[in-house]
Amino acid sequence: MAKFLIEGGHSLKGDIYPQGAKNEALEVICATLLTSEEVTISNIPDILDVNNLICLLKDMGVKVTKKEKGCYSFQADNVNLDFMDTPQFYKQCSVLRGSVMLVGPLVARFGKAVVPKPGGDKIGRRRLDTHFIGIQKLGAIFCFDPELKLYRIQANGLKGLYMLLDEASVTGTANIVMTAVLAEGTTTIYNAACEPYIQQLCKMLNKMGAKISGIGSNLLTIEGVKELHGCNNHKILPDMIEIGSFIGMAAMTGSEVTIKNVCYEELGMIPDCFRKLGIKIDHINDDIFIPHQDKYTIDTFMDGSIMTFADAPWPGLTPDLLSVFLVVATQAKGSVLIHQKMFESRLFFVDKLIDMGAQIILCDPHRATVIGLGKETMLRASNMSSPDIRAGIALLIAAMSANGTSTISNIEQIDRGYENIDGRLNAIGAKIMRIE
Repeated sequence: MAKFLIEGGHSLKGDIYPQGAKNEALEVICATLLTSEEVTISNIPDILDVNNLICLLKDMGVKVTKKEKGCYSFQADNVNLDFMDTPQFYKQCSVLRGSVMLVGPLVARFGKAVVPKPGGDKIGRRRLDTHFIGIQKLGAIFCFDPELKLYRIQANGLKGLYMLLDEASVTGTANIVMTAVLAEGTTTIYNAACEPYIQQLCKMLNKMGAKISGIGSNLLTIEGVKELHGCNNHKILPDMIEIGSFIGMAAMTGSEVTIKNVCYEELGMIPDCFRKLGIKIDHINDDIFIPHQDKYTIDTFMDGSIMTFADAPWPGLTPDLLSVFLVVATQAKGSVLIHQKMFESRLFFVDKLIDMGAQIILCDPHRATVIGLGKETMLRASNMSSPDIRAGIALLIAAMSANGTSTISNIEQIDRGYENIDGRLNAIGAKIMRIE
């Protein structure tokens, strides 16, 4: 098991380029199963979760060709459906949360799919009801195998209809959309997720011959088609979560950093939320410049009450950045309430920050109050373990700003979502050593 050795107290200076968006990559790569023709995707991040998905598609018989760094072609013209009934398939899916999005394309094109309980972060329950109920409504039949703990899905003709999702699930919406594009008739999805990742998926599917309207809203209309075709050079957006992580990292370490080519219009309220923490952000062309700051002060609401950050469906604040907001607030002046509504275990990493000297009250599994003492009281080095991707990057940010040398183990969790993070940060002044 690998770990990071981080020498804290070093400021960063220079340009850094965000990777392609992890969440979009998982969706659009799964969508390549919807056609027998070649699909080319660029700006694919070189991270563990995405690489595991690509390996899984290869093992299923998909022809995968690396054109250049971050650019791959996929051709699913000879998919081995029998592979879905092998222990190897079960094992590969069980460690990859994104494998659940194979269900929609496989059911839509081949009429069958198998889905073991997917793995991923240990951040609480991530139910699949929205996925399964939506695909069931389109005509699929789910049977649970209690011995192998997996679902077998069959469909003999899918038919479009109106559905109201019980939650605006991003992966649930993606899965249902990928099922509906080849269903007979018209499917209307209300309370659909409308994150930029979903918009990107829908745009790619339309390039492949799908008929999806309402993109960018929570009401999607899909006219089913008989087949989809290839697509040349779908480019994945920069990862908004990584961009937010770099903003917080620059502020915590008192650095002067330019984050390049961020697709600023797709970041929603993320920059303004960081500004509420007192962080200066300059938007220059399509870059974000974070100037050096000796200190930053958290805003209050207009009536003087304590600032609150809570996750919400897009265009609200993404839950994946709340861990970063929490750690950045520990070195601000002022107090803030972090309300993580979606996952009941995502805030449990705060005990590690408390050990480093942070003033945090964990109110319950969903809420934490941070009393920022400003940079007059620096965090101290510690030995930690990363419980999930987003807590892992938050702990890395804390360690980079702390006095002394910290250790973070279980960094495979960080590698699942961040490409060569130590190499890229060391290039602009960080002191991070990877120990295998």
